[in-house]
Amino acid sequence: MIELQHLTKMYGNVVGLNDINVTLDSAAYGLIGPNGSGKTTLINLLIGHFRPTIGSVTVFGKTPTRNREILRRIGLCPASDVLYPNVSALEWVRYQVRLHGIDRHQCGKLAEAALEIVGMTEAMGRPMGTYSLGMRQRTKLAQAIAHQPDLLILDEPYNGLDPVGRSEMTTILKSWASEGRGLLFASHVLQEIEAVTSSFLLIHGGRLLASGTANEIESILADTPQDVVVLGADASRLVQRLADAPWVNSLSLTNQRTQLNVSLSDTAEFYRLIPQWISDDQLSIDRLKTSNGNLEALFESLLRHHRGETP
Repeated sequence: MIELQHLTKMYGNVVGLNDINVTLDSAAYGLIGPNGSGKTTLINLLIGHFRPTIGSVTVFGKTPTRNREILRRIGLCPASDVLYPNVSALEWVRYQVRLHGIDRHQCGKLAEAALEIVGMTEAMGRPMGTYSLGMRQRTKLAQAIAHQPDLLILDEPYNGLDPVGRSEMTTILKSWASEGRGLLFASHVLQEIEAVTSSFLLIHGGRLLASGTANEIESILADTPQDVVVLGADASRLVQRLADAPWVNSLSLTNQRTQLNVSLSDTAEFYRLIPQWISDDQLSIDRLKTSNGNLEALFESLLRHHRGETP
């Protein structure tokens, strides 16, 4: 579905994307990274708005730039808002479908069907200037799927949605992916992507740090130095156990000695021993916090792995 070979995009002297190599089959993928990491730049390359500075990008085996055949097979839901306050959703979606070269008589039917899928049937005749942000977001999704593309690309699709809207969006995306069609959606919130797919591309600073399923990424991190926080009344009593372990890089106590910060070079050994230590010493430990629950920490761990850093 998508193939990127040494893909690099420069903005003058600024690197937007740096030497990305990946091949994606037709399936659902989450593109995750902090704001400014290069997600939108990658999307613009996939839809042909940008040309690579170095390397190549192909979608369904062809270069997307100025290729109407390929662009017809892509549906895009951009991060930018819909700015046509005096136009109804039905008019706008119908016009977008017409731009793909679809017969005029079919455009209205396709537009209505797409607006029904996203729950906008009752309001589709009203001017978009009267819509809430969530309604405009659903309208954007409708125009992206109305022409029945093979690949759906969404940039931060959950922006502006309330909890009910988020649940409905997740249901729509899961249904789309279950039909075997391609899906790539960008987010900086890991939980949003996990609700739809277990396959990720993690991007940071214009570099692709990892790709694969959650389990595959965890296997990468197994050999990567990580930080673990131990919380509990007896956290300080673990210092004696950890002090001489060769796989511990550093230890520090904070929060009145109830928080132990541990930097590890071998997390597997730590997790193997910690339950036995807690049991043998009858320690009061409330919980462990790792980079798996902290996106920024996860990226830092992957950056260290990417740079080949050793403890």
